[in-house]
Amino acid sequence: MPLPLLVAFYLFFPALVLYLCYRFPLINKIGAVIICYLVGMLVGNYVDFSPEAVQLQTTFTDVTVAVALPFLLFSMDLRAWRRLAGKATLCMLLAVISILVVALGAFLLIQGRVAYDWQLGGMAVGLYTGGTPNLAAIKTALQINEDVYITMHTYDTVISLIYILFLCSVAQRLFNLFLPRFKKMGTSQAAPDGEVETEAIDSYSGIFRKEVLLPLLGALVVAGAVVGISLFISGLFPEDYSTAAAILSITTLSIICSLIPQIRGIKKTFQVGMYLILIFCLVVGSMANLKQLFTQLNWPITFFVSFCIFVSLFFHAFLCKLFKIDTDTFIITSTSAICSPPFVPVVANALKNKEIILSGIYTGIIGYAIGNYLGISFAYILKALY
Repeated sequence: MPLPLLVAFYLFFPALVLYLCYRFPLINKIGAVIICYLVGMLVGNYVDFSPEAVQLQTTFTDVTVAVALPFLLFSMDLRAWRRLAGKATLCMLLAVISILVVALGAFLLIQGRVAYDWQLGGMAVGLYTGGTPNLAAIKTALQINEDVYITMHTYDTVISLIYILFLCSVAQRLFNLFLPRFKKMGTSQAAPDGEVETEAIDSYSGIFRKEVLLPLLGALVVAGAVVGISLFISGLFPEDYSTAAAILSITTLSIICSLIPQIRGIKKTFQVGMYLILIFCLVVGSMANLKQLFTQLNWPITFFVSFCIFVSLFFHAFLCKLFKIDTDTFIITSTSAICSPPFVPVVANALKNKEIILSGIYTGIIGYAIGNYLGISFAYILKALY
């Protein structure tokens, strides 16, 4: 495939997917993230990429994640989060505790079987507290081998789809057997400013209006400055730690920027960040080797990913039972932690509970913010202790 055509495909195919999701409810139920992954996988397994195209893919993954992180975090309102739900905050804390404990257990079970066991632990903690952006960031920070990263990402995609199908089918009935049922208020949740929250994270309507687009261009300048400053700061560290410093710096500076009302109030920043993540998903999907997935199964990574997802899910449910957290809050928080906010509306719709969408999105954004810190720190602790 010619490079200009490949670039155009990566940049604009997610827009087509979003349009189709908007027009067709069935496609929207599948979700833009899943479609981008699957189409990327199909392209990657039927198109022969030149060495230049492979380098282009690597560049796309690095750039999209670096720029997406500020956009995803600019819209985070820490004060609003404190007002929203102490219960959801507690549930997210329990989700973090769950993956830390389970990832440690999975690491101990495969310790010594693979040379990159400590890196798997770091990637799992980052991935299952915040999602794909954290996985990509930690891969860069820990200088993880490309084959290991792609293999884990591919297995996570497949196993996470099974997890989502479980949540959207029988999970609510199962967990209602021992967790309290969600008590609906009968009204929509309010946004931080007191307005009714009508926009989901996949709402791109009006993004090209002048009053929306111009502030977004300003946000792009701020995001570029965040990335530039972070790269400068990373240069002050030894080479082995420079990439980790860059990622953590981007996260920290972005959170600081979110405290500025003029930046936090820019509309559609989260949507722009998610569009960049859709590009990332498309690119990473095209880097996945499905033939290798099914012909040369990597049992350690298969076990590690499956163990982390499903054991942490049930351990999280156990903790929620102790703290009397209801089923729907538990499921939507687990969704935002394990699979990230793009899947929140999908699962909320399956639960027939739109009231939990805002809490799911906010816990997911918190996960984006803390996932890099937790994942990188967890990996280096494992490396140091074991």
